[in-house]
Amino acid sequence: MFTGIVETTGTVVETSDDEGGRRLRIEVNGTGSTAAAASGGAQSAPDSGTEPEPGADTDSDTVADSASAADPEAEVAYDDLHHGQSIAVNGVCLTVEAFRTDPSPQFEVFLASETVEKTYLGEIGAGDRVNLERALAADGRFDGHLVQGHVDTTTEVTEIERVGDDWFFEFALPPAVAQYVVGKGSVTLDGISLTVADRGTERFTVAIIPTTYDVTTLSEKSVGDPVHLEVDVVAKYVEQMVAGYRDAIEGA
Repeated sequence: MFTGIVETTGTVVETSDDEGGRRLRIEVNGTGSTAAAASGGAQSAPDSGTEPEPGADTDSDTVADSASAADPEAEVAYDDLHHGQSIAVNGVCLTVEAFRTDPSPQFEVFLASETVEKTYLGEIGAGDRVNLERALAADGRFDGHLVQGHVDTTTEVTEIERVGDDWFFEFALPPAVAQYVVGKGSVTLDGISLTVADRGTERFTVAIIPTTYDVTTLSEKSVGDPVHLEVDVVAKYVEQMVAGYRDAIEGA
């Protein structure tokens, strides 16, 4: 399970087709804690409305400086990865098959044929940057929202607009998941927990603050680019339970 708070990014080093799927080798950009702090605070604070912790530095210039340094200069500890661990790569839950720290932190994951078909990870190549988040530890802070890493569909960027220091990204709203996307609700886009700022019949918009823009791969997105979309799993559970209750009443 994840929270949609991107810890750092990685760079694809090598790809290969293997056993009906695809294998990726990814180098981690950063090896300490600053990026995690910057990305966690930046991506979650505007949506949760939580107040800064006592003694926290709330100066906007300092936050911005931390964000720009977070990737790749700031550090996120990935030296404890091991075989079998789950890791979200652009929002897709994958299993670490191999990991090394020398000469740089790198790990390998395998994409099953279904993952290749239903995500765009089968299209990325060496040099492409991806968002990374390790599975939530039992004693970790839940800064985003409940994210499974089970991508529902792939959508695309339809418009990007900068307003002051913020960015507004508009995405196509796939009909198959439209009922789960609501205004002020949570969605996961390429592994990033975001709040829906506006929802139309065919499009929805999210607002991106500078730190999230700088720390994640959103800064590299253009109109027409694909993005993984995972809707709030709670909404799907509620729908299924209500449907079962309704069927029971109608059948009584």
